[in-house]
Amino acid sequence: MERPGAGGMESSECENVSKEKGAFEEEEFEASAMDSLIDMPFATVDIQDECAITDVPHINLERSKENERISKNQIKKKKKKQKDYQPNYFLSIPITNKEITRGIKILQNAIIQQDKQLAKAMISDGSFHITLLVMQLLNEEEVNIGIGALLELKPFIEEILQGEQLILPFQGIDTFGNQVGFVKLAEGDHINPLLEIAETAKRTFQEKGILAGENRGFKPHLTFMKLSKAPWLRKKGVKKIDPEFYEKFISHRFGEEMVHRIDLCSMLKKKQSNGYYHCESSIVIGDKNGGEPDDAELVRLSKRLVENAVLKAVQQYLEETQNKSKPGDGSSVKTQEADRNGTDSDNNRK
Repeated sequence: MERPGAGGMESSECENVSKEKGAFEEEEFEASAMDSLIDMPFATVDIQDECAITDVPHINLERSKENERISKNQIKKKKKKQKDYQPNYFLSIPITNKEITRGIKILQNAIIQQDKQLAKAMISDGSFHITLLVMQLLNEEEVNIGIGALLELKPFIEEILQGEQLILPFQGIDTFGNQVGFVKLAEGDHINPLLEIAETAKRTFQEKGILAGENRGFKPHLTFMKLSKAPWLRKKGVKKIDPEFYEKFISHRFGEEMVHRIDLCSMLKKKQSNGYYHCESSIVIGDKNGGEPDDAELVRLSKRLVENAVLKAVQQYLEETQNKSKPGDGSSVKTQEADRNGTDSDNNRK
């Protein structure tokens, strides 16, 4: 049998060998290429497509955890702020119509005749008002900010009313959980502008950084009695306001109040001699001659700001003086040396 020479290989065999050799060289090249990639900085990248991102699930997981942590912290801060939120000021629409106040006094007396203990739960006629907004003002600086917000509120209210008077009719009686008795505001076209004014007031004060408003929706009402004014009533068995006490006034018309003023009042400061709350500032509504009271409020605000500025300057001066007099500061020593040097110079000139 003849051994085939180098040139005796058939063409088909040569073609197969060539393919195998080519495939081997290609695999070797790819392996070499991968080896070189391993030495590069992005060797850990899982190349899935041309725009692949390193460790995508891991990054997303970390971001998710971070967002969750931030969200929890925000919720905690919000809860703490809400927990610390204790309103001590409010915007008041005072009730000045004598017809309304007389009607409420008749109602109160009718209730007291049925249970004399409830006399201590009655609201004095000088305090009758509608609460437009409650808020928390912790110091004089925040009170000044609140006054500024109230003054800024006036043009918004004028825009809402479009030159029309806001008249509030009161009719009927209701309670909050049989604990707070109030005269109801009758339904009508006055409701929407009043609600809009309340919402605008809330937004205006909140934009100033003031904690304002309540979780429950705004329900305008005129309170005439509260059992919480006399906590001892519960010990004597008076745990609720009996509807029979005011049943004769369920549909009674008490009169109409024309809104002419909005006050920023304190819940805690001593009331005025007429029984109305301590008032920090006021704006006049629907009165063309109301410019002078507003000018007076601006003057009062300016005085407050000047007084606060002077007080801060005095406090700063006292603090700096105390710091200079502290031992080891060196400033007092330098001052003494300067005084001595000045004295020596004067003596030399003599």
